[in-house]
Amino acid sequence: MNAIDELTDSFSRLPGIGKKSAQRIVNHLLSVDDSECKKFSQRLKVLHEKIKPCSICGAWTEDDPCYVCSDALREQNVICVVEQSQDVSVIESYREFRGTYHVLGGLIKPLEGIGPDRLRIGELVDRIRKNDGITEIIVATNPTVEGDTTALYLNKVITETLQDRNIKVTRLATGIPVGGDLEYIDKRTLSLSFRGRIQL
Repeated sequence: MNAIDELTDSFSRLPGIGKKSAQRIVNHLLSVDDSECKKFSQRLKVLHEKIKPCSICGAWTEDDPCYVCSDALREQNVICVVEQSQDVSVIESYREFRGTYHVLGGLIKPLEGIGPDRLRIGELVDRIRKNDGITEIIVATNPTVEGDTTALYLNKVITETLQDRNIKVTRLATGIPVGGDLEYIDKRTLSLSFRGRIQL
C-alpha cells in the first residue's frame, strides 16, 4: 500500500466520506501548494492538544469552561441534553435556545454493548444536584429507538433520584416538518405528530 492508498483509506474511515470522496480529497491535496498541505497537517496535529471536552457540559472547546457554560447571561435553570458535541453547534446556529447544555457522548445501545454507565448520565445528575435552580431538562436526542430509550431512561433516573425536586423533563417535539406534505410523510413521523399534537 503506497502513501496515496494509505491516506485514502484514512479519509474513507471518516463519517460521510466514501472511498471515491476520499480519493478526490487526496488528489486535491496533491494538487494544492505544499504550504497548504503543511498548514492542514499542522491543524490536524494540534487538534487533540487544543480541543478538550468542557469540564461542565462535555462539549468540545478550546477554552474551559466553554463559551456557553461561561456566559452569565444564559438561562441557568434549563439544561438541554444532547447526544454529541456537534448537536450543540446545530442548536446554537438557530439562536432560539438560551439555556445550557449537557453532552451525553452517545446513546444507550444494548445491542452494541453501550449501557447507561458508558454515557455522561452520572455527571448530569451531579449537575442537577449541585444547582437548586434547575427547573427543566430538555432531552434533545434523535427520534430513533435508541434516542427514545435514552430519553425514557433519563426521565426515570431524574424523577427517581431527585424526587424531592420539582424538575420537569421534556422532549423535543417531533412530527410533520413545516411545508411537509402528508402524502410523503412516513408512518412513524405521522404517529409522532398525532401524539405530539397541541391545542389551537
